[in-house]
Amino acid sequence: MSEPRAIESERGARTFKRYPAYKDSGIEWLGEIPAHWTAVRGDLFLQYEKVQIEPADVSAQLVFHYSIPSIQAAGDGVLMAPSGIDSAKLLIVGEKLLVSKLNPRKGVVLIASEKEVPTLCSTEFVPLQVRGGSELRWALHLFLAESTRQRLSAAVRSVTRSHQRAEIAEIVKMWHGVPPVPEQRSMAAFLDRETTRIDELAAKKERLIELLQEQRGALITRAVTKGLDQNVPMKDSGVRWLGDIPAHWEVKRLWHLTPFERRIMYGIVLPGPNVDDGVPIVKGGDVAPERLQLDRLSRTTREIESAYARSRLRAGDLVYAIRGSIGEVAMVPDELAGANLTQDAARISYTSLTHGQWLIHALRSANVFAQLEAGALGATIRGINIRDLKRAWIPVPPAAEQRAIATFLVERTERVDSLVSKIRDAIDRLKELRTALISAAVTGKIDVREEAAE
Repeated sequence: MSEPRAIESERGARTFKRYPAYKDSGIEWLGEIPAHWTAVRGDLFLQYEKVQIEPADVSAQLVFHYSIPSIQAAGDGVLMAPSGIDSAKLLIVGEKLLVSKLNPRKGVVLIASEKEVPTLCSTEFVPLQVRGGSELRWALHLFLAESTRQRLSAAVRSVTRSHQRAEIAEIVKMWHGVPPVPEQRSMAAFLDRETTRIDELAAKKERLIELLQEQRGALITRAVTKGLDQNVPMKDSGVRWLGDIPAHWEVKRLWHLTPFERRIMYGIVLPGPNVDDGVPIVKGGDVAPERLQLDRLSRTTREIESAYARSRLRAGDLVYAIRGSIGEVAMVPDELAGANLTQDAARISYTSLTHGQWLIHALRSANVFAQLEAGALGATIRGINIRDLKRAWIPVPPAAEQRAIATFLVERTERVDSLVSKIRDAIDRLKELRTALISAAVTGKIDVREEAAE
């Protein structure tokens, strides 16, 4: 009998039996399969069904639409008005396996079900119906498997800068190792059960991260608006967003904390295409410590950048995302001195009387961000107006307290961040376990028939 196979899980290696005997599939990249399986082409157990309709053909009040973005975001399609259908779609009747042609390495695959309203999907999908009694959910796991995604990715012919697109024939006529139908059903039941368990565990860990982030935010907000001494006398700040603050603190507009010669401003409006030897630029999405690195930033030409010398960055400046991931703030590292930024980010310099780490936390506090978010929510395009940022009210303690608050928050937030990092690592391991389990089962590397019966 073949040696058992171990699959690493969060709690250590989990051992599965191998099949008693294997044979050469006759397909080089497929390799060995269990002796009682059959190597067959996909179109022998899958049927490609294409019913294309145009926007003018949709007259119902609502339609249900499966798109790649909706599936990546929520794992399902969405209800929408027919007016939102502006291009040809495919009609879904009954249940279909939808396999994305676009970037097959990402594995956007799901079972689509016909709803009570017209049910459509993007033409970027290949709708498949199982044949010969094959199990639809087994076919789902087959196309979710890492081995299948790698094979389709290797066969991609249509490539652009941002997209790879697999040919329909490659998806439909791909060779697979196929077990008997009863075994397909037991394998699908096992994988459904195990992947659901893994997904539920990952979701609990995601929720734990959310709670930790909420606690982190509450800790920052309390420290920068109430201080560290719980017994200090308080006063009304005069700003409804801030409430009461320590009696000896001041309330200042953000621009009062910046030097006159280096006012708060955004940067390059049209930075143009990325160039290898240009000036690094910080975009709104780059505002995070792990993103503010030379090798991760886009670059603009020196000619374009030269017209925006006033917004150049110095080490220690703060950058603040005013579009995209609004509200994110980070300190400019030494290696980015002389870089610039786009109109999606603002530079915030500060005077020698202001402690930079304290100001970062002040800008991250819910009470300060609420002032800016109010304007952002009312805008046509969600973003923070640079004027609102300059005029934001900041509760300002004396310099010694700024340093004390910054030291306290750096220590406490680093603890939370470390814990969040460990939980994210655990989630990544769960995702790896899920991927490995599916691939090992559908390629016959492990025998789950007894596991499925439990």
